Amino acid sequence: MDATIHFETLGCRLNQDESEGAARCFADAGFSIDMENLSSASAPQDNAVLGVINTCTVTGKAEQKARRIIRLMLDKLPHAVVLVTGCYAELDAAQIRAIDEQRICVLAGTRKYLLAAVAREMAGGSLCVREGRFSRDSLDSFLCAVRYVPRAAASPLSGGSAAPLAPDAARSFDLYTPAFERHSRASVKIQDGCNNACSFCRIHLARGRSQSLPVPEVLRRVQELERRGVQEVVFTGVNLSQYAGLMAGGGTASFAGLLDVLLAETSALRFRVSSFYPQHITEDLCERLAAPRVQPSFHLSVQSGSDRILSLMRRPYCTADVLRAVRLLRSTKRQPFLSCDIIAGFPGEEGDDFAATQDLCRSVDFAWIHAFPFSPRPGTPAYSMRPQVPERVKGERVRWLTEAAVQGKLHYIEAFVGKTLPAVAERSRAQRVGGGQHSVHAVTENFLHVQCQASRPVEPGAAVSVRIEAPLEASVRAGRETDCLATLV
Repeated sequence: MDATIHFETLGCRLNQDESEGAARCFADAGFSIDMENLSSASAPQDNAVLGVINTCTVTGKAEQKARRIIRLMLDKLPHAVVLVTGCYAELDAAQIRAIDEQRICVLAGTRKYLLAAVAREMAGGSLCVREGRFSRDSLDSFLCAVRYVPRAAASPLSGGSAAPLAPDAARSFDLYTPAFERHSRASVKIQDGCNNACSFCRIHLARGRSQSLPVPEVLRRVQELERRGVQEVVFTGVNLSQYAGLMAGGGTASFAGLLDVLLAETSALRFRVSSFYPQHITEDLCERLAAPRVQPSFHLSVQSGSDRILSLMRRPYCTADVLRAVRLLRSTKRQPFLSCDIIAGFPGEEGDDFAATQDLCRSVDFAWIHAFPFSPRPGTPAYSMRPQVPERVKGERVRWLTEAAVQGKLHYIEAFVGKTLPAVAERSRAQRVGGGQHSVHAVTENFLHVQCQASRPVEPGAAVSVRIEAPLEASVRAGRETDCLATLV
């Protein structure tokens, strides 16, 4: 079958995992898969019959980017239906459909597991592809028939009437694959949703309450990856701190309990943890994180260094919890890569509040800071909070945080110059260059993204050792993925 399914993915690693799982469903059904991002310079893809975009709603800019890419897909995939799913699609279906009523189909983010059924129905001919064109009406009718698509004007935050069905928690983990199209470091989604209701965030509105993949199923997926020779697994979720997976013998396991099982039932696979709330970094958890097969890189969801602002944000911790978490992690792992999120310009954030954030960043010396200006999200309490911080001031604060992030990463890399680290070669950057050399991109155990040249080809996903040579300051400042130069040893 020559028909191609094109994927675009925005937002978090969780979205990337789900897109990989959906792509595998279409590949298994006989379709060609294209996951290369489109640009204005891309040639039209006449063989694409369906374009899928998995969207994000964390910020207004994320939604703006989604609309831009949707329009680009309509242009570059001239014979394709554009199926929009993800968190933005969950909350603002009507706004998305208004872009093009004829070619856009919206699938609620909590129902994106229905992409597996779409793949089967397309392959079986129930959803029509005629003369190289896919019928939007047949796709829309199919999704409406199983009542998993928002009604045409439905949007919980814009006055529409949403489809009445609650998300099926048992299906949230269906889009899984052990064979990845785009990523060399495998990941396993173990948690979805969030039980918090932070005043600025609408992810809990888009993804619902916390759900956890049962421990036996996590183990099954992880062991399958180990049998396939995978070197590293990244655990993903909206809020890993809320993991509470059912155990085979009854009861539930926390994330620490899950690690106990996985470390006991696997032999060589390395595990990487994504984001944690600071108050959940406990001595009990750190006993598990100290295991040699747990990678020394951790991300803390910090958001502010001001306790007053954290309270307004409805965050369930204070700066003392952040400092305690950092002390515990640094006593658990030698020179771990510690990163965080910071929101600049939350409503009511005064100079003293931001000064407290600056003091926290200086005190901790994070290896990276993901800095964002506050983005008012419809349907959240912070949307109408006053006083709003002027955009100019937000920009100044983001610039300070960005420079602190750059200096933190350069300082961290310099501490490893001359040292040899284990790493995993990445799929997207392994390529042949001139003079018989090969350019290899790899990710070290402590999350440095290195570029090195080798005299031999390196298989994507292979375990390698690299010696850190120098930071790439221009690349770090530009926000590119590659951090430093290294030599393959």
